[in-house]
Amino acid sequence: MTDAAFSVRVASDEADTAARLEVRTEVFVVEQSVPESVEYDAYDADAVHVLAVAADGAALGTGRLLHGTAARAKTGDPAVGSLGRLAVRKTARGLGVGVALVRAIEAEAVRLGLTAVDLGAQTHAVGFYERLGYVAYGPEFREAGIPHRAMRRPLP
Repeated sequence: MTDAAFSVRVASDEADTAARLEVRTEVFVVEQSVPESVEYDAYDADAVHVLAVAADGAALGTGRLLHGTAARAKTGDPAVGSLGRLAVRKTARGLGVGVALVRAIEAEAVRLGLTAVDLGAQTHAVGFYERLGYVAYGPEFREAGIPHRAMRRPLP
């Protein structure tokens, strides 16, 4: 996926790993006060990570897709992926980076043969995900002290 101002790719090397962790630290740990012990988990190792990068190489955003055993632990169904840790730097918000990241994660889910993608949306972001075809289900819950809603989107 490419836009005139940025591109999105699957994170593939140590530099990409450092960039995506930097974005997550800035957005979740610093901005939202999520403890590092909660933000970084064992699921990171086996997840597919995507990274949005500006034309000058600066990391703008990131997200991850859990699949297989990790997805089963989150969704209860190995055919349903789990989108998470979607983070966009403040300076890149409103530019379409979040939408591009979600679509890249969905494309990876399709490539892996998954039938749907689940996520836990912070309640302030529910409308964003609804515009992308996700439907909320179940009661509100708290994760890292932040209210969330479970959401799902079937894949084509």
